[in-house]
Amino acid sequence: MGEISGKSFMPESLPGYSSDIGGQIGMLWELIKAPLIVPLLTICVYICLAMSIMVFMERLYMGVVIVLVKLFWKKPEKRYKWEPMKDDLEEGSSAFPMVLVQIPMFNEKEVYKISIGAASNLSWPADRLVIQVLDDSTDFLIKDMIEKECLRWASKGVNIRYQIRESRGGYKAGALKEGLKHDYVKQCDYVVIFDADFRPEPDFLRRSVPFLIHNPDIALVQARWRFVNSNECLLTRMQEMSLDYHFTVEQEVGSATHAFFGFNGTGGIWRIAAINEAGGWNDRTTVEDMDLAVRAGLKGWKFLYLGDLQVYSELPSTFKAFRFQQHRWSCGPANLFRKMMMGIATNKKVTLYKKFYVIYSFFFVRKIIAHFFTFFFYCVVLPLSILVPEVYVPKWGAIYLPCIITALNSVGTPRSFHLLFYWVLFENVMSFHRTKAALIGLFEAKRVNEWVVTEKLGDKLNNKGKKSGLSKISLRKLLGDRVQVHELGFAVFLFVCGCYDFLYGKNNYFIYLFLQVITFTIVGFGYVGTIVPTS
Repeated sequence: MGEISGKSFMPESLPGYSSDIGGQIGMLWELIKAPLIVPLLTICVYICLAMSIMVFMERLYMGVVIVLVKLFWKKPEKRYKWEPMKDDLEEGSSAFPMVLVQIPMFNEKEVYKISIGAASNLSWPADRLVIQVLDDSTDFLIKDMIEKECLRWASKGVNIRYQIRESRGGYKAGALKEGLKHDYVKQCDYVVIFDADFRPEPDFLRRSVPFLIHNPDIALVQARWRFVNSNECLLTRMQEMSLDYHFTVEQEVGSATHAFFGFNGTGGIWRIAAINEAGGWNDRTTVEDMDLAVRAGLKGWKFLYLGDLQVYSELPSTFKAFRFQQHRWSCGPANLFRKMMMGIATNKKVTLYKKFYVIYSFFFVRKIIAHFFTFFFYCVVLPLSILVPEVYVPKWGAIYLPCIITALNSVGTPRSFHLLFYWVLFENVMSFHRTKAALIGLFEAKRVNEWVVTEKLGDKLNNKGKKSGLSKISLRKLLGDRVQVHELGFAVFLFVCGCYDFLYGKNNYFIYLFLQVITFTIVGFGYVGTIVPTS
């Protein structure tokens, strides 16, 4: 039997046939491009354009509403009943309701004093306030430090309780749920939650509690986050831009139009009766705060966002911590959407309009489509369309709509307007991680319940010694922590597409592609955020 060579599978009679490997690959590409690649890529372009329109309409809707809210809506103090808390010499502190402050912690060495001190300094009668430090730390030295800090404040007359449990079951949700089971909590009407890096102003309770006292249908009052380290590095500035839009627009619009929005997990005060009616804390996803908010909203409870009630906190300044946080924030909502979509659709206590808002706007567009559109269109489909010029991408979808969406996103942080273009490039990089996390949540893949506590640095960088300790880090560990292979892979792919567009293209997309390559490369080699030396 004669030997069979690779040439046997490629008929020599075909025009353009070449015996070399490169020629055969090129010939195979031409054979499958017209019947397979072009139609498939065209469908992907149409899908991405549809997602683009959905995101654009959502941003435009919220932009119009926020303008109307700022111009014509009454302030919360006039929309709802509100009276300032007054100290009555005759009644004493009995006019003040009992409030529980919960501070969940996990190995918070750098910041544990911040929230405990801020909570202990809240302007509220000492006998009407209970501070509960829920310590899940696994480091015994840190546990001892936190307990001593609680004892220090207790010696000053603060009613503070240090609580630990046998296991970290349920993570934060489990700790908060366990904390509400103690007998002394039964006398409390409201519970306010602060993460370890949050530092409320002394008047936090006096400004928020009256809304709950005088409006029995309100379950939650959410404050706005501000950030003590937003100027630390470019990574924190990018986060500030995203989160400012979330609070300035998304939370404000949800509060004004539907009295519903996602609880941010901290910096908010709940009516304990509403928590109980909604079924309490649930650890089935990594977004226990959003889970509780949706269940309480479906019970008919109202939420109020106070944009002028601000609580300062810390942004993750290392890329590793930020990446883990974004995984949790993207995977959790997608997984919760999978678990609750039918329950929301069949709920009979809320209006059809509100159900549509929660399913379509709150979950589908903001938590899923926004990630998919950004990643697939700008990092996959648009670059591939350059390699296949037969596929047409309209300018309105590739340039005009995205520019308008970006401009609408910039309203939250006017001081960072000059960073807007780089913010877009960075968000495109992060869309890879968010899309992957959302898919994990939708399909309940391996990392669906991964919970990594966001690292807080506090004053660690300011207090570090002169010796950096970098010499003790092995090359393998340094590369493992710093180098991101996926980002570098996308940088190579986009570089190839950019070079092809530079040589043969007509739309000058290579300008964007090369800038995106630079951003992927910077992130890929770990030169983003704060680099924390190991001592």
